[in-house]
Amino acid sequence: MHALQPTEELATSPKKRPRSFWFVGAAYGREDQTKRFLDEGIWQNGYEDKHLDLVNSMQPGDLIAIKSAYTRKRGLPFDNRKQTVSVMGIKVIGVIKKNRGDGRFVDVDWQPRFEITREWYFYTYRGTIWRITPDNWDSEGLIDFAFHDKPQDIDRFRNSPQWKDRFGDTLTDRQRFKWTPFYEAIADKLLDYKDDRQPLLNFVKSLADELNLSYIKDKDLDDICPFTTIGLFNRGLTDTNRSIIAQRMADFLGVTETIPESFESIPTLNNQKSWFFAGEDRRQPDDIQSLWDFLATAVYFSDNDGEEARLSFSQAYDQVTGQVGIGWNLTMALYWIRPWSFVPLDKRSRLFITKKLSTEIGQNSDKRYCTFKDYLAVLEELESRFKEDAYPVNSYPELSLAAWHFKDSGPSTDKGDTGSTVDPQEENDTAEIGSPIKAYSIDDIIEEGCFLERDMIQKILSQLNRKKNLVLQGPPGTGKTWLAKKLAFAQMGQKNDSTLRAVQFHPNLSYEDFVRGWRPAGDGRLSLVDGPFLEMINQAKKDASTKYVVVIEEINRGNPAQIFGEMLTLLEADKRTPSEALELSYRRNDQERVHIPNNLYVIGTMNIADRSLALVDLALRRRFAYFNLQPTFGKPWRNWVHEKAGVELDFLELIEQRLNSLNEEIAKDKNLGPQFIVGHSYVTPAFNNPVSDPVIWYKDVVESEIGPLLEEYWFDDSERALKAQESLVEGL
Repeated sequence: MHALQPTEELATSPKKRPRSFWFVGAAYGREDQTKRFLDEGIWQNGYEDKHLDLVNSMQPGDLIAIKSAYTRKRGLPFDNRKQTVSVMGIKVIGVIKKNRGDGRFVDVDWQPRFEITREWYFYTYRGTIWRITPDNWDSEGLIDFAFHDKPQDIDRFRNSPQWKDRFGDTLTDRQRFKWTPFYEAIADKLLDYKDDRQPLLNFVKSLADELNLSYIKDKDLDDICPFTTIGLFNRGLTDTNRSIIAQRMADFLGVTETIPESFESIPTLNNQKSWFFAGEDRRQPDDIQSLWDFLATAVYFSDNDGEEARLSFSQAYDQVTGQVGIGWNLTMALYWIRPWSFVPLDKRSRLFITKKLSTEIGQNSDKRYCTFKDYLAVLEELESRFKEDAYPVNSYPELSLAAWHFKDSGPSTDKGDTGSTVDPQEENDTAEIGSPIKAYSIDDIIEEGCFLERDMIQKILSQLNRKKNLVLQGPPGTGKTWLAKKLAFAQMGQKNDSTLRAVQFHPNLSYEDFVRGWRPAGDGRLSLVDGPFLEMINQAKKDASTKYVVVIEEINRGNPAQIFGEMLTLLEADKRTPSEALELSYRRNDQERVHIPNNLYVIGTMNIADRSLALVDLALRRRFAYFNLQPTFGKPWRNWVHEKAGVELDFLELIEQRLNSLNEEIAKDKNLGPQFIVGHSYVTPAFNNPVSDPVIWYKDVVESEIGPLLEEYWFDDSERALKAQESLVEGL
């Protein structure tokens, strides 16, 4: 056990502070490349056509760890109640020294490999590359565990929303979903018959005779698939009969897990469609074998790490979903075999997911079912949301249970099996190296010219995290809009313009412009068009793992209550859940409800010196955290302007003294006050604009920017305005 030695330097030097933390795999196929990476001082992306942009985003100074993700049931440092636990082993850690820019290689200063792989539980990632930033308690905990040798707070993870049903401190008699270990064990034991199915087929036939299962009895079966077998006790039967069949199957397979006492919420097959394969005249020769292969790849994908597992599963999924007689039942079967890893997309669940959770389910296969890509998108969306305390459900079993009880009176949006075909989407297999998305943090805000203390910036971001909505208010020239966008990037953890939307409020802006309204179309008709705010809501809903930010400049120049409409209620942090969804003023259908997702943040700016602005609505104030910005002169400002623009420190001290004197005079004026003082932005050159002649530059600023502002302030006393302007440049 040891912490990363360079971390102490990284933690104390702003220029060296890591921007991102990377957890990467080292297995190509089944071969572990860790030793080679350490010997050569590198980490290599094993794919020539994947993850190139992500690798290019790695920067010198970032911390990196080689990990492997897997699952375990035994030998854990806590009571896992025979449930499978996600584990991520940390093998070695290091510091990235150089990015070669080819999307494949980075040079790394590796520390000595851990003698024993350090195991981290619950919060894991199976993909090859995982970039995290310390913006949540779970990611902060992982970073401290991996790079600072701090223990994991296992109790907190066990009792967090996503894992409490399996591993939390709930009393045994109140635990839910006790049936899950039994179903997983059935799937594992069935794999023993993958290549020798005759004993299993004989059992199924004898069971059908014993219990008079008419849909199997007297059928001339020469083969059986695993999911039709599990389906024997997952049909429209009484719980008593389901338990009898489950017990018979457990006895045959040697499963020792407790037989479920109740089957509530476990989706069942239609009694008229209980097969996963068609008759001999309609099925292909390999259809049943493909189902067995699919079971094996699905279990492997659920329990193991790596791109290979995902690729095998994706290929098997898309092959099997095209077979006759499969349809949505395939996702139900996935849920049976690994209920904590796969979402069922039976009719009830689809309705709940689309209507209650406002999550789209792609249906892009030839027969309008999910492709693997569609299914994976749903998994990733839901798993990202499960961690949110306010989300209606926090696991797939909980989702299935909620869907079981969900009632909806509106028409279904499910396209089902229409038999229609669509042209497959062609994909370009050529690898392209795009522009990497740059990581962004508080260090970048400071480096780019924010003169607030680090603790103060952190406090603002903490308020934004807590409240979800923030207003930066202050006198002119205090950098409100500039800081708002920088805070947005820091909140997102990356400088990604595609997840930031900036809008300006003004007196003529309306709800129809901002949220949704009727607009003229090209054919002369009116069409219902989403405004920028609803567009961002929809984007954020589709990408739960990414943070989105809307920056509203001059939020009090319009009528916020009228512009936001019902969104004003939905902005509240505790109402950002599908359970609080409301109707819009303009609905696309009678059942449409909208909520603001938890990963969408709003940052507004407010110029408190504008006399034309009315008082801000109290309802708006209650939903936003407010932070007052003031002119921020002093040593950080002087050093930054000196370093970036080349202005001498003595001259900057003179500018600071004169503006401070002016601001004292403005603040004392009974007709003005502190809200009218002049901010530092007026005399802070842009980052890429070095000042060749500081005196000329400063005089130009006073004449063209500060002077007109003073004339507006003292519009009834032009001599005072002129005298104040002259005092700023006197003697230069």
